[in-house]
Amino acid sequence: MKTITIAGSSGFLGQVLENYFVNKGHTIYILTRTPKRENDIYWNAKDLGQWTKILNQTHVLINLAGKSVDCRYTDANKKRIYESRIDTTHLLGLAINLCENPPEVWFNSSTATIYRHSTDKQMTEANGEIGDDFSMNIAKSWEKAFYTITNPKTRKIALRTSIVLGKDGGAITPLKNLVTFGLGGKQASGLQKVSWIHELDFARAIAFLIDHETLDGNFNLSVPEPTNNKILMKNFRKVMAIPFGIPHPEWLIKFGAKLIGTEPELVLKSRNVIPKRLLDNGFKFIHTDIELALNDLIH
Repeated sequence: MKTITIAGSSGFLGQVLENYFVNKGHTIYILTRTPKRENDIYWNAKDLGQWTKILNQTHVLINLAGKSVDCRYTDANKKRIYESRIDTTHLLGLAINLCENPPEVWFNSSTATIYRHSTDKQMTEANGEIGDDFSMNIAKSWEKAFYTITNPKTRKIALRTSIVLGKDGGAITPLKNLVTFGLGGKQASGLQKVSWIHELDFARAIAFLIDHETLDGNFNLSVPEPTNNKILMKNFRKVMAIPFGIPHPEWLIKFGAKLIGTEPELVLKSRNVIPKRLLDNGFKFIHTDIELALNDLIH
């Protein structure tokens, strides 16, 4: 059994990992600004403090900290998105190096959005083409911050995570709402690739990487074969037994994104990401079929 410390666990993914590893019998500590439970430890994600002591008894550190990108990219939000990722990564790297017994492995969030928009080329860890816009540059800066800190006794893995589908969060909730109100048609052309991973496979992949002690570097967390937006929405309608869904042209998506305070790229970007390193090292997915995955999560 291992001691696992999770930073930035207040979101949906932190809850997924905590539940998964607690059920496996591991000891979990949570670094949080608002400690409420016995295993919560206060930190402000900016300064060294008493929280650093827990790292001396931590086998696995998982950093999920970072402001959500589900917002308008105003200058203020861009600054918060950047700083919440880079500053936290630097802080944890420094804290690890102050430990007498540092964590064996440090997982740091990254994102599958690091790769450029692509409907044809498959993006693997070795051959994926990294793009150049705000989201992709954030991802590059995040990984650079992670890897430029030298932590000689700690194995390091960047999680290039695709869209995580879960029962209680992630992309499922807003898409279910659209379908419920008859708005669950394809979005724009519907041909944009959707790389996704079921919440259980997300947690299982991290457990797999913990156990395989020779593995480090970048890992894509996504199903072996992405779906596309049209098929995704069709399966939402099927699973929810809603016979029709009004499609959304691109101009409407851009208008709607402005209204609800988010960015259209979250829907319009084609993410064609393949988890080649996981597959090459023998990881077996449980959920690879989008209809079966949605059935499991919605019912």
